[in-house]
Amino acid sequence: MNVSLPQDLSVYQLALSVEAPPQQLSLGLGTLLSMVRSHIDVLIEQQIGATLWVKLPPGKIWHSEIQRYYEQRTPNIVYTDQIELTDNKDGTETSNIEEQDSTFSEYASSYIQVESLPNSKLRREYFVMVLSPNFCSLIIAYRPLKNRKNQNKKKANHRKNFLFPAIISFDGEVIQPVLERLKSLIVTHSPSLVSIDLICPPISEPTLINQLLIKQIQHQDRINRQITAKRLIKVKKHNRKLNETAQLKDEYLSHVCQELRTPITHMKTALSLLNSPNLKVPQRQRYLQMLTTQCDRQNALISGVLDLVQLERQLERLPLEPVRLAELIPGVVSTYQPLAKEKGIMLAYTVPSDIPPVWCVSGGLRQIAINLLSNSIKFTPNGGEVWVRARVYNEHVQLEFRDTGIGIAESEISKIFERFYRVRSTAIDDSNGVGLGLTIVQLLLWRSGGSISVKSKLYEGSTFTVQFTIASENNQLITPIA
Repeated sequence: MNVSLPQDLSVYQLALSVEAPPQQLSLGLGTLLSMVRSHIDVLIEQQIGATLWVKLPPGKIWHSEIQRYYEQRTPNIVYTDQIELTDNKDGTETSNIEEQDSTFSEYASSYIQVESLPNSKLRREYFVMVLSPNFCSLIIAYRPLKNRKNQNKKKANHRKNFLFPAIISFDGEVIQPVLERLKSLIVTHSPSLVSIDLICPPISEPTLINQLLIKQIQHQDRINRQITAKRLIKVKKHNRKLNETAQLKDEYLSHVCQELRTPITHMKTALSLLNSPNLKVPQRQRYLQMLTTQCDRQNALISGVLDLVQLERQLERLPLEPVRLAELIPGVVSTYQPLAKEKGIMLAYTVPSDIPPVWCVSGGLRQIAINLLSNSIKFTPNGGEVWVRARVYNEHVQLEFRDTGIGIAESEISKIFERFYRVRSTAIDDSNGVGLGLTIVQLLLWRSGGSISVKSKLYEGSTFTVQFTIASENNQLITPIA
């Protein structure tokens, strides 16, 4: 049977309006749950038949306690609707009415469902009222409306961690007026309520209250141990993550130091050889060229490391913009035409003018194209070929860099995106290579919502395929989460 209650009804305010109102407390949902469990334990152990007036938070964990008591005593239950409220930014409320637990169907004849009207005060309240001739109790908690100033509070203030204003009373002079007011609203709908003429005792039996307190301490202790265990797991996980991050930083710093040490060693060797009194002019020129080469290499290393560090710091804040490949790729290819011609490499591109724009980090597409194209030319011997091609593939745009170069061994393909990793080959002089280009490409694509794949065969060539998300008015890219 369904009964509607007035919109301005508040059980919390009813309890506070008595002549000697109880003290107001602050409770978390965990404490509220332990109190409900303690009450059910005492009612079952002492074989107390009681009428329950309940309005509990959504979730089976709450109503399983009522089910537990029902299985032992078959009580009468006055049950209000289970509604979860969400505060909106404009100060209004959104309700999410959940379906009743299937267990309620087993004792539907033993309870009355009381509905609260939209935006009523009762919708924000949770309560349990236990009524029997020798034991009465009342627990009420309510969730106040949030102020607009508090709308942007951190997740620490989420409902499960929020403290609710609450009242706990075993005083008949507090419980009786609340009961009488509620009875007057539903008695015409259900005259068969067991406790309809109940007079609450001035104070419940002390032994029952003592047992209740003991149960409460036991349940609260169990909850505290569970919370402590969960927090300990989180702390261990956080510490493990910090250790992994520290280890990665140490490895990164070690790689940087090793890479910087190599050109310094070569420079020191060249300087010591230049001091030889019997040094001939050709040898002097060779050692001077070594110095120049190693200085350039060290400068490239330092610049590459600084660029990578800056990119990693700003990556998530870099804006995305729609970019047209047909407007950018031809310019990049023309920049490398002189180098390709010098090596006798045939360099060509195919980028249809109707290729749709793609999402990419501001300035990132040029950097991606330069790194991949320079690699293709670098690792392609004299007389080889390099192609750049763009096409639409399913819901994406693919940009392909294909060459007839030295190729990559299958065992190395999974490593080429690692920091400072360089393909080892005697066929190509990569003494000036830094080994950060592909790492930067991968980071830029991650931020842009794109991806890169590699196919290669040793001594036959490689194909790097970059996939971008098509940019359109109805397609707003969602930033990936690390």
